[in-house]
Amino acid sequence: MSQGQPGFFEPRFPGPWFAMTGAKEATAYYDSSPLRETLLDVVDFTLLNSGAVRFAVGAVNVLTGNFIYFDNKVEEIEPEHIMASGALPPALPMVKIGTDYFWDGGIVSNTPLQYLLDLDDRLNTLVFQVDLFGARGVLPRDIQDVMARQKDIMYSSRTRYNTDVYRRLHTWKTRLQQALSKMPEDLLTDEERRMRDDLHDLPEITILHLIYQQKAYEGQSKDYEFSATSMREHWQSGYEDTKRTLKHKKWLEMPPEGAGCLVHDVHREDD
Repeated sequence: MSQGQPGFFEPRFPGPWFAMTGAKEATAYYDSSPLRETLLDVVDFTLLNSGAVRFAVGAVNVLTGNFIYFDNKVEEIEPEHIMASGALPPALPMVKIGTDYFWDGGIVSNTPLQYLLDLDDRLNTLVFQVDLFGARGVLPRDIQDVMARQKDIMYSSRTRYNTDVYRRLHTWKTRLQQALSKMPEDLLTDEERRMRDDLHDLPEITILHLIYQQKAYEGQSKDYEFSATSMREHWQSGYEDTKRTLKHKKWLEMPPEGAGCLVHDVHREDD
């Protein structure tokens, strides 16, 4: 908290409370410019923008409040796009891209799942959804617990909500396709025929949900405490969860036709 994280962010002195209104130092406690240098050092942006792998990050427009995804399929990704996706206020400063300013997309939604489902590209898809914060927890007993629990709820992904909405849409699309298929050809417009044909082969989606199971001693600093010990614990936890998940061979198979969207969580289904 006092010294920042090397290669990521460093504290601003004397701090935003003492900076002039309108100055960039007045809008955040830390300077994230070290992150830009780290990204340029460890990321091959030419490879990232080659299109070999689809890549997208989300951010929120500070002025409009609108959520936007920066996608390498439609634009060239630069360090600023990634910095914007992690610019969580008031700790980190908003990032300027073009003429607009952006904050971390997590203040609106911390999961890219909805973006993936909304692509509507009709591909049968196996999704690995990784949540670094768990929505479930215990009742807080002191102010430190309250601060930690607040972050869990705010940062935990809305996977269940997104999948419920997707399932409902899938059900109504299926019913619409069935209804249009029963109609005589001469009663359908060209648009209705296209819609019927488009809805004939809806994709099947399987989501393998991996949720980090936090340790009892982790407190409200969990969103900025990146010590080597903490990172090794997180990596090991993710490794063990992935191994347990991949042991379920049936989860990796194509779901039954018409299933729409299946969600598996190793911590719920194993326990």
